[in-house]
Amino acid sequence: MTNADERVAVPAGERQYHIGVGPGDLADYILLPGDQDRVEIVASHFDRVDLRHRHREFATATGIYKGLRVSCVSTGIGTDNVEIVLSEILQITDKPTFIRIGSCGALQPGMAVGDLVISTGSLRLETTTNWFVHEGYPAVAHHEAVLALEEAAVKLGHRHHVGLTATAPGFYGAQGRPIPHLPIRYPDLADEIARQGILNFEMEASALLVLAGLGGSRAGVVCAVYANRRTGEFADGDVRTRAEAAVVETGLESLLVLAEMDRQKTQAGAVRWRPSLWTQA
Repeated sequence: MTNADERVAVPAGERQYHIGVGPGDLADYILLPGDQDRVEIVASHFDRVDLRHRHREFATATGIYKGLRVSCVSTGIGTDNVEIVLSEILQITDKPTFIRIGSCGALQPGMAVGDLVISTGSLRLETTTNWFVHEGYPAVAHHEAVLALEEAAVKLGHRHHVGLTATAPGFYGAQGRPIPHLPIRYPDLADEIARQGILNFEMEASALLVLAGLGGSRAGVVCAVYANRRTGEFADGDVRTRAEAAVVETGLESLLVLAEMDRQKTQAGAVRWRPSLWTQA
């Protein structure tokens, strides 16, 4: 079987080439961790797991969480992997909602290892999205996703910060980390973007926000602080376990909030959610 468009150099068919799932396998509400092992942590919270699949670094689970059908798909590390995952998910779904649940390094005073960061937008230090949009195109989180994530974090009692993120195309030189035996061009990068009010460094958010927006989907990002770039502290042991649990719980709870927003929009005949629609569910 051949593709109608000869530029598409992947096998034709509905089951996607990299993530390995097809139409109907994914829910309308999707969590996106980078780490494939985090998918099993998410699935452990489900009331019922209906689908598990793994291909390369892309693990998928779909099931029921507190009555809501949800999915979790790992993206792997980096915006190039996010491009693959988003492109393929959008082929087999109809404008789903995406919430990234990741990890990050904190840049501002008053931020501690184990805190959460909810992104309102992201500085595009990567170039993957340049293949889709102009270099000045903003990576902006959907307002409903930002509100749902903050509502979830507050409800669960997780200490959190809200603001701008920087998405880097790497972990070491691309974030200004010194590397033995390798020169880096911008050793003061972390200090520079911190002076601009950026809260945190991570490696996937901007691609998710840009591509989801282009595809007509909502997207938001919440990350657990695994590293404090000001002090050099890095999360390990119980601190890391608690931080990962917090970001997973917040992501799942935010999907429930978004589903309730959608119900109230439908009930009111509204296209976009606004505060006056909210009723305690």
